[in-house]
Order: sequence, then C-alpha cells, then structure tokens
Amino acid sequence: MLASYERITMKKKSCGPLKQAGSLLKIHGAVRAGAPQQHHPTVTTEDTGPPAEKKRLGSSLVVDERNLRTPSPLFGASGDDDSEAEGRAFAWCRDFLSGSWKTIEESDFQIMAGLSNLLYLCSYLTMLTKTVISLSVCLCVSVMQGVDSLVLESVMFAILAERTLGPKLYGIFPEGRLEQYLPSKLSNPDISAEIATKLARFHEMVMPFNKEPKWLFATIDKYMDQVMKISFTREAHVKKYKKLMKFNLPAELESLRALLAATPSPVVFCHNDVQEGNILMLEDTDHNTTDRLMLIDFEYSSYNYRGFDFGNHFCEWIYDYTYNEWPFYKATPENYPTRDQQLLFIRSYLAEKRRHLDSVIDQTQMEDDLIIEANRYALASHFLWGLWSIIQAKISKIEFGYMDYAQSRFDEYFKQKKLFV
Repeated sequence: MLASYERITMKKKSCGPLKQAGSLLKIHGAVRAGAPQQHHPTVTTEDTGPPAEKKRLGSSLVVDERNLRTPSPLFGASGDDDSEAEGRAFAWCRDFLSGSWKTIEESDFQIMAGLSNLLYLCSYLTMLTKTVISLSVCLCVSVMQGVDSLVLESVMFAILAERTLGPKLYGIFPEGRLEQYLPSKLSNPDISAEIATKLARFHEMVMPFNKEPKWLFATIDKYMDQVMKISFTREAHVKKYKKLMKFNLPAELESLRALLAATPSPVVFCHNDVQEGNILMLEDTDHNTTDRLMLIDFEYSSYNYRGFDFGNHFCEWIYDYTYNEWPFYKATPENYPTRDQQLLFIRSYLAEKRRHLDSVIDQTQMEDDLIIEANRYALASHFLWGLWSIIQAKISKIEFGYMDYAQSRFDEYFKQKKLFV
C-alpha cells in the first residue's frame, strides 16, 4: 500500500492507501516493509545509520527515501537519476495501459514512492468537462525473488482479479505487474460484517499452490533464529532487546506450538494480513449492494490455519499506523473487539459459509469454538509480528519505533494468553 501525499507514514506491513481516484499501477514482487515471505531478511551485525532524504516536488517525482529500506530497483543503486527512473515508469504505464495513458506527455507524468521500495503511485492530470481529474496507477517492482515466487504470485493475482476478489490486473512483465487502483477509506468496525463475508469467500478459494499449512511456523521459526542471533549496538536497542529476551521466547514458542496443535482450525487459503491498510472502500457502487469493500495486498496469502486470519484481524483493531508522532503507531488495547463484536464478525462469516454448505451446523457450538480458535491464534499473530519487529529494528531505515512495537506485541501476547489458555 501507499501512504497519503501529506506524509508517507509507516505501517507494519503496509502503508495506508492513497486517497485518490483512478487506477493503481503496481510493479510488484517483494516485501512490504520487510514483512514475511518465502525470502526473509538477513540480519547484519551493525545498526543502520540515518537514511538519506530526498524530495523533488513538481510534475515529475516525489520520493522520500526515509521510507526506502533498501535501494529501490526503480530508483536504485545503479546510478539512475530521477529522470531516467521516471522514464522507465512512464514507459510501463504507456505500454500496458490504454485510453488517455497512450497520449499523455511525459512532462505531465508524476510518480511518488510509498513506504516500500516496491510501490509507486503514478499519475497524471487531465481536463474533462473543465474539471481537473487525476488518473493514477500503482507501480510495484519485483526485487530479490525467484522465478517460482513471481510465477505463483502472478497466478494468484490473476485468479483473484478474475473472481473479483482482488483488483484488476492490467499487465505482467519481468519487472513486476500493473494493478488497478481503487478509491479508498480507512476501515472501521462498522464494516466488520462485510469484511467477514469477504474473508469467507477468500477462504473458499481453491488455489493451485501447496496445500500444506507451512507458512505460519516456518516464518516464526526463521524469525526466531534471526532474533536469537541479533547483536544491537545502539544503547536504547540493547536495553529493549534485553527486556524482550527476559520473556524466554524460545520456550514460549514451544508452548504456543503445543497450544495451537491442540486447537482445531481448518486449513484454508488465508489472506494472512487483514488489517485496515489492506481494505479498500469502493466508491460509486450501488447503495443497495453489500459489495462496498475489497481485500487487497495478497503478498502473504497462502494455505494456513483459518484461526490465524481471524486472530490476526482482531489484533489489528488495537493498532493505528497513521499516528504522526514517535513511535509512529498508537496502541489502544481496549479496541480489541469485545465478544459481541467478535460474534458479529463470526456470524457474518458463518452466514456466508452456509451458502455453500448442504449440511446443518450447530450455530451456537460453532460460534463458541470459533471464539476460542480465533483468540488462541491471535497469540500467533502477536508472536510473529513481535519477532518481525525486532528484526526490523536492526535492518530497517524506516522511521518507526520497532522495538517499542515489538514490546507492545509481546505485552498483548501475554495478556491474551491469560484469557484463552
């Protein structure tokens, strides 16, 4: 996701979507700010220094390099200057898009970087009935991924787009792909029922991928290995790291593994990152329809335990990643959904599932079981993103309180554990 024009704000795994009409072009492929994928970051032995900062306003380029964790493949370390990088993006938009994109002048083309070094908003202004309209697409660049990963991701996006469960796919090329951009608003609990309905449809997908639920603990195990080997030099980080290590995370991981092994949860095709930055509200829709939103950003989607999608989504109610002061997030634990709010979500999910089932289910028992399942898998969400944040404190140049965020996630983990174990 991309952040607002006013400030490109860090999100744990994405930035908040740009509020602008038009289409979104993504040249896509790797990690949103370093979140888990098949390829994980390698921890180095030195803290990163303060990142460079560069902004050029006008009709061409706006880039805030504080938000680029590694050199961008578009603006990258190869020596490309702004005009050359912009020219590459302009050529992709012209060649793969239709309509007015075929006739615009490069001088009218604009490009803006978001949080990730992979995502760029490309746009231009046009006059229509004496009104200035900005047409935009998101450019998402592939870096550091194998051919297999790119093929699988492209297949997934194409299938989701065809079934209207994801943005339209305009084109795929070696450097990435082009996707539709849709008008957006931040999510809120009022649309919880529809999020649940969309998630139920997502879980019904049969995708041509490995059906074994390896993603969750394979990711946690790799992160744990890295966290236990990290050596911080910055005094503030050293102090916070030592505090986190008092939790005895390896032993706690084994406890979590045993708990979830004893918690039934079907394996389905999971989104794995249902949070406010990955939900787009659709404008200009029929007011009588329930299709007012769309799930986006499927970089982490894989076969996984259903409970993780529920628990992870509930955890995200706590965190606001648009907070504009240090540590650039705000944790409000009391926002974790109440039992009634969880039941609204669960009942909407089950109502959608019943449309595809011939058998009669015990609704009350299913609700009770899902409450336990979701809240136990919420522990896995806190644990995974807590480890992830420790690693980001070491390798990321993004201005964000990663160690504070890690502490928050593990604090919530232990609070949650007391309630549901």
